Amino acid sequence: MNPFLSVVGSLVLWVGGGLLVAGATIVGPRRLSRLRTELVPRLWSVRRALAGLGAVLLVSAIGRSSLQTVSELFGVQLTGLIYAVEGNFVAWVQATFVVPELTMYFAGIYVYGYVFLLAFPFVAYLVLPNVTTLNRLLVAYGLNYSIGLAVYTVVFAHGPRNVMPDTVTSLLFTYNPDIMALTSEVNEAANVFPSLHTSLSVTVATFAVLTRGEYPRWTPVALWLATSVVLATMYLGIHWLTDVIGGIALALGSVYLSYRIVDDDEKTDSEARGDPTAAGA
Repeated sequence: MNPFLSVVGSLVLWVGGGLLVAGATIVGPRRLSRLRTELVPRLWSVRRALAGLGAVLLVSAIGRSSLQTVSELFGVQLTGLIYAVEGNFVAWVQATFVVPELTMYFAGIYVYGYVFLLAFPFVAYLVLPNVTTLNRLLVAYGLNYSIGLAVYTVVFAHGPRNVMPDTVTSLLFTYNPDIMALTSEVNEAANVFPSLHTSLSVTVATFAVLTRGEYPRWTPVALWLATSVVLATMYLGIHWLTDVIGGIALALGSVYLSYRIVDDDEKTDSEARGDPTAAGA
């Protein structure tokens, strides 16, 4: 089978199974049953956030290679500075902690756990009576991708596996070479600062903490998965510690902005409808 199709098929199978289990145990069948009649109205309510996220992803998919060329020609070259600041930290991580069992765990987390982590909140927040949280999540996703894409264009930097091939191994591809067929379709080798795996995972974890009253079982799961993804980016030799720190900053900024944008937008909509409570909000 084609390596790309093999990885995608495996991804759909594992993530789909995870969503079914999490949906039943964390969201609950009663809440999920509401979607039979309320799915379309709720999706319509978040249409602008969905459209914005879709537009960002489309621009990324179509223009990624061209923007990478612009970055290589005109971007700020940061690889040397990053290496000068943190040196052999990632090489030390691999030399100290790499064992086959951890490699298998982090490789699975980086691909399958990451996709599940991003997909489940969409389902969980879609079933809530109020779509505000879902709107915020979608806006935060869009901000992560759009700001990340802009920084990737301005900054040109290679990851530790490219800079230190003698001491840092591409463990993700060593463990499962077929994964390269998927990652090459969605990423460029110089798209390392900030780490979007980190920023999006921390974004989900932040929302999980902020909404722990609705889904108390999801919060520890999200924190565990997000932490694992962050560690995996360095353990697998893909990102520098600097990329991870940048990703955490991007996540927290995106969540903050998503609250401001959605709340201001809802206030404006309420005022336009003549809601008397909006003026004093």
